[in-house]
Amino acid sequence: MFFPVMTALSVNLNKIALLRNSRGRDYPNVVAYGRYLIDLGVQGLTVHPRQDQRHTKDRDVHDLRELVAAFHGIELNVEGYPDERFLQLILASRPHQCTLVPDAPDQLTSDHGWDLHQHFDQIKTLAEQLRRIGVRSSIFLDPDCQQVELAAKTGVDRIELYTEAYANAHAQDDYNDTLRQYRRAANLATQLGLGVNAGHDLDLNNLADFLTIPSILEVSIGHALTVESLYQGVDSVIKQYLQICSAKAQ
Repeated sequence: MFFPVMTALSVNLNKIALLRNSRGRDYPNVVAYGRYLIDLGVQGLTVHPRQDQRHTKDRDVHDLRELVAAFHGIELNVEGYPDERFLQLILASRPHQCTLVPDAPDQLTSDHGWDLHQHFDQIKTLAEQLRRIGVRSSIFLDPDCQQVELAAKTGVDRIELYTEAYANAHAQDDYNDTLRQYRRAANLATQLGLGVNAGHDLDLNNLADFLTIPSILEVSIGHALTVESLYQGVDSVIKQYLQICSAKAQ
């Protein structure tokens, strides 16, 4: 079975957009910051243009798509709840990857994966729609093997394992059982032909242990990375993340 020599690091720019929006002018510029991260060696950029536009705005998606088009091998991942506005945005921008997230309009942050017992037909239809327009599909999923089996039947290309439970367990230094749960889900997904991404509350302290799961193609990290950069500097933090992501190639 083939696993990548390096897990791709996709940096979530939502907190940069939130900082920009707080002053009512285009500073910091999200595209310029994304370009800076690319120059530092990241392999992707992620945004989540929520319904309330409280951080990333729809316009940012188009601007970032134009940015990454100028670079070989750099991907744009757009996350969001698949309402009509979001789907029209994906159709117009054609990012490399669309990650479908089951978050309500008033939700503070994503806090659970899809329940495919309830939403199987919806996700199956969306996977078909994304395939027709040439966009890789991914869905936010808890590390539940039943859900993984259903995900494979929907026709999505990848799952993104929602990692808050792992991060919380790691912070308590009691994470081995939780990590085994994620490993089982990831291994099953790979066996069923699904790519595996991961994200939510991953950070410099817990990422290396999580990436002992060999099949993780991409991690999307934003909030923790932004906070860590305030303390340590962006260049240092990105360098550390890239070293962790490439460690399996050592």
